Amino acid sequence: MANKDQAFIRVEALYKVFGPDPRKVMPQVHQGMDKDRLLRETGHALGLKDINLSIDQGRIFVIMGLSGSGKSTLIRHFNRLIEPTEGRILIDGIDVRSLNEKQLLAFRRQRIAMVFQRFGLMPHRTVIENVAYGLQVQGMPRAQRLQKAREWIDTVGLSGYEQQYPSQLSGGQQQRVGLARALCTDADILLMDEAFSALDPLIRSEMQDQLIELQERLHKTIIFITHDLDEALRLGDRIAILRDGELVQEGAPEEILLHPADDYVEAFVKDVNRARALTVETVMKPPACRITADTVEGALRQMHDSTGRYGYYITEQGYQGMIDRSALEQAASQDASRSANEVVEEIPGVRPDALIEEVLPDTLDAHHPLPVVDASGQLQGELSRASLAEALVTGGDEPDSEPTRH
Repeated sequence: MANKDQAFIRVEALYKVFGPDPRKVMPQVHQGMDKDRLLRETGHALGLKDINLSIDQGRIFVIMGLSGSGKSTLIRHFNRLIEPTEGRILIDGIDVRSLNEKQLLAFRRQRIAMVFQRFGLMPHRTVIENVAYGLQVQGMPRAQRLQKAREWIDTVGLSGYEQQYPSQLSGGQQQRVGLARALCTDADILLMDEAFSALDPLIRSEMQDQLIELQERLHKTIIFITHDLDEALRLGDRIAILRDGELVQEGAPEEILLHPADDYVEAFVKDVNRARALTVETVMKPPACRITADTVEGALRQMHDSTGRYGYYITEQGYQGMIDRSALEQAASQDASRSANEVVEEIPGVRPDALIEEVLPDTLDAHHPLPVVDASGQLQGELSRASLAEALVTGGDEPDSEPTRH
């Protein structure tokens, strides 16, 4: 297992040049010759240029870009379906380039599974035979591999289809078979190359939902290729964007969306529905005022240190509700020794991981910013109409609009 302080997968200074003698032209590549000139003058095509990435175990890492950006070339380097011209790929501390033919074959069979855009199913084999194929290659006895295949067929919702052939299935069903086949081998890394792009929009959305659901349970390391930013934002824990074989930006989805690195990335994100892509956590601000005093007098003293008209009442059990300054002042004029809890207004919190789209109506209707409360009841921040407008309208370009991270 990878050291907890090290990335599970590391790509270091990776180059790929296609042509009759790639090493001969590497000096020109290192000197900065661009892709078009390299092809024109040397007859060599630059596939990847100085790619450096770190991928954590158990996360979904999305690589995206337009056609010809190098994303499919890159994913095929992880299992050495394409040999790099220069650079290293380390997986769980193993330099994939150092593996001999026998070691590489075992590595592919045991550690990495691939899900293809066009399903890659064998038409002459039934569903269960397709799903069990990887286990057959590994040498698992027939009864054992078929039992395991049935379990994964059930997991992807295809029970009853075991004896069907691929031609008898819809595109979505075929891709579920491909996913079950990849998962059946217990490989800890899934390579998914445009796996859902051939599907109709509704089926594609269902497959995305299923992948998210499976990942919450399985915690595989998934490298997912797509040209669709909406898909990348929905699935990815981190996203890398390629252009002409070069990495132009890599980061968390909200970083890509709110802070595009250049015009190329900005063109990708400009038409994205931010309310469907951003979570509350990415746009919330620190709470304006926390009140922990037991009495009205103590609460008013704490609120005097704040310029706002409200505060969030916190006890050892976590967030309890909101206190309005005017209500507190009125209570203090009557009996300052009263319990502060008596003037607390129960305002439900919103979850940090909720999509903006889900909480937008409540935020717009509220007189005060909504408290952001995690699953354990602890106050994490506040969500105001102003912070929503900043993220949804200006795109987070203001200096103080860095996403809050915890």
